[in-house]
Amino acid sequence: MKLVLVLLLMAPVLISCDSEPFLPADCSVIHSDNNESPSGVYTIYPGSSSDVQVHCDMESAGGGWTLFQRRMDGSVNFYRSWNPYKRGFGDAAGEYWLGLENIHRITRQRKYELLVNMEDFEGNKVFARYSSFSVGPEQCGYTLRVSGFTDGGAGDALSYHNKMKFSTFDKDQDTSPENCAILHLGAFWYRACHNANPNGVYFWGDNGIRPPGVVWKQWKGRHYSLKAISMMMRPVL
Repeated sequence: MKLVLVLLLMAPVLISCDSEPFLPADCSVIHSDNNESPSGVYTIYPGSSSDVQVHCDMESAGGGWTLFQRRMDGSVNFYRSWNPYKRGFGDAAGEYWLGLENIHRITRQRKYELLVNMEDFEGNKVFARYSSFSVGPEQCGYTLRVSGFTDGGAGDALSYHNKMKFSTFDKDQDTSPENCAILHLGAFWYRACHNANPNGVYFWGDNGIRPPGVVWKQWKGRHYSLKAISMMMRPVL
């Protein structure tokens, strides 16, 4: 009996490598694992074991893009305070914001690029692309770093916001004497105040009044609120 016990204790422990969980940090990992994966909602693990739902764009410019912001129908209220913008809100199958902390955790790992797709109410579609994109940690105000603009018909609205901290109506970190988030009913990396306001109030087309809606000034001007806009990131290939 003792001999059998000793033999059992000496027996090698078999470890299956196939049991390792697949925990993609972003949509590019899912795309690399299977380049036939369709666009849609997936689960990712941005910098930790905590999971989060995102929409992955597997079609635009080669695919593998992680959407961190999307407006499409006005179904989600984007005029929110600091904590929701830090954590994220909305529905990955529709309108949502991924969360500043998640965006930071993803972009701190390696170099990322940014693609902004947008559409007006006449069915016209354009884009703006930036070869470098990152968001700093909370103690630095989730500072935006963006550069390397390529024009897809939209014009460059984001360079004005480069190196700015994120602002909400209850956390004013812009350079204006006024609170840009309150003034424009949104939340963004405002300067004094904006050329882009993708998180503004959802209107239908040219509202002709202030505050503006979902704005990309260099394409449609300050008073035209876009039908759709999505901001997405991907590791530089």
